[in-house]
Amino acid sequence: MKRFEDLQQSLWDTGSDYGVQPPVTDQAILEAERLLNVTLPSSLLDLLRQQNGGQVTSSRNAFPTSRPTSWSADHVPFDSVPGIGHRERTISLLDSPYLVEEWNLPAPVVLVSGDGPCWIGLDYRACGRHGEPSVTWFDADDNSELALAPNFQSFVEGLTSASGFESVKSDGSFG
Repeated sequence: MKRFEDLQQSLWDTGSDYGVQPPVTDQAILEAERLLNVTLPSSLLDLLRQQNGGQVTSSRNAFPTSRPTSWSADHVPFDSVPGIGHRERTISLLDSPYLVEEWNLPAPVVLVSGDGPCWIGLDYRACGRHGEPSVTWFDADDNSELALAPNFQSFVEGLTSASGFESVKSDGSFG
């Protein structure tokens, strides 16, 4: 397992600017935390300071699971992270409240990857809005969820390549 500090430099797909927001500022982070009414994990903020959202590299685009989901028998996809910002036609962490309501997901949750009906979110239900959230897989279609990691840092450290799994959906889509 790679250390988080090493992964910060190698998580992003630098060949793509899809989903990338303008560089994040401390003021933007404060505004995001106020809007979302949570304290974002420092590990997520460290990544967003490297690059404010976007596609992740193919060597880190999946997380192994302990049981099957609607996506696959042994992993969930993690192909991008929304940044913090207001870039047109780009999903942002700031869209979480709308998306959580739209997909009837539990709250408080901040979505860090996905494309309805399946999402990966920072789950604040157990720790409270200012604690260290766990990371959970949510499937709005079958109203299921699966705990993935106790915190965002350990989630990122556990990411691996989807190519190492046999059970990817044939069309490469979510859900």
